Amino acid sequence: MDTACEIIDLMITEPVRSPIEPSTAGPDFWKRYHDLRRIRQAESRPNDPVRPDAIEENRLRYRDPFRVEHRYEITSGDRMLSWFDGQTVSPGSAEYESNKHLFWADAYVRPDHRRAGLAASWLPILLELVDRHGCTTIGMSAEEESGHAFLRWLGAEAKLAGAENRLKLADVDWKMLKEWTAAGAAHSPETKLEVYDGPLPEAMWADYGPQLATMLNTMPFEDLDMGEIVVDVEHMREFYTRLQVMSEQVYTVLTREPDGTISAVTEALWAPHRETIVRQMFTGVRPQARGRGLGKWVKAEMLLHLHRRHPEAQWVSTDNAGSNAPMLAINKRLGFKQFRAGADYQIGRDDLAARVSQLNRT
Repeated sequence: MDTACEIIDLMITEPVRSPIEPSTAGPDFWKRYHDLRRIRQAESRPNDPVRPDAIEENRLRYRDPFRVEHRYEITSGDRMLSWFDGQTVSPGSAEYESNKHLFWADAYVRPDHRRAGLAASWLPILLELVDRHGCTTIGMSAEEESGHAFLRWLGAEAKLAGAENRLKLADVDWKMLKEWTAAGAAHSPETKLEVYDGPLPEAMWADYGPQLATMLNTMPFEDLDMGEIVVDVEHMREFYTRLQVMSEQVYTVLTREPDGTISAVTEALWAPHRETIVRQMFTGVRPQARGRGLGKWVKAEMLLHLHRRHPEAQWVSTDNAGSNAPMLAINKRLGFKQFRAGADYQIGRDDLAARVSQLNRT
């Protein structure tokens, strides 16, 4: 009788892998999912506010019209042991031709179930998805050493080194920032500074999007295989829709030349559920306009503006490539310090297939 009970218990708790469709997922799934994501955040950013469950559920249910997304879980009983998601560009998207070979994946395993083959068990699924979409290059990221070790074991190569850097607002030299804004205006007297709270007026999208894309495509990606970044009117609409779903408030500061050209831009996000941490997003200067202090001007104006609008904010967080020397120099002057280091890895489809074949033989 005891043996029979043990067999039944083993059958119940044997790990099960399942695809997930968030739009139809029930409360049992969401309980498992929220439990695992809290464990993940406690490991990587234990002192940061946790995104509210309702907003996180909206995020997963949201359908990005420019991405094809896949999600899976491994469960044992009522616990989620591992989570996997992957995505690639949608056919018909303006970015499709230059990005269709790329597939981006992410996986997480509960710390108390690592080194049991769960991460490796995702590889056949990953290969099947890559082949289904005709992709040839797979990208993944890591911050914790366990992730780096797994990707090195897989045979992926680190292609882009980066870090999340944070600025403590209590330590900011506000006098210096005001001097930067004054100097920017003095050095470029015909350049107009524009500040926007919330989404840009729709009448601006057709002009702003392509100019933003021009600057985005100058970002240093080191050895990372990246396609063209396209920002058209529909991408602008999707971006603002997603921010609404996520309850995020966007701020934009830009400089415009007399002929209407946008010469510099910076964007930031703030959310009531993350009121102490502002997310500094992209900052860029058009190559022809560099050397005039425009990057310092827009960054300083953004910080001054956010400090007025959100005095409750304590930190500004931003991501930087290790090779982006000009932006890192500005951030260092402002007082940003490294918070978390990481790297983006890539592996070719055939190398992934070879590793899957090797696993199948063992």
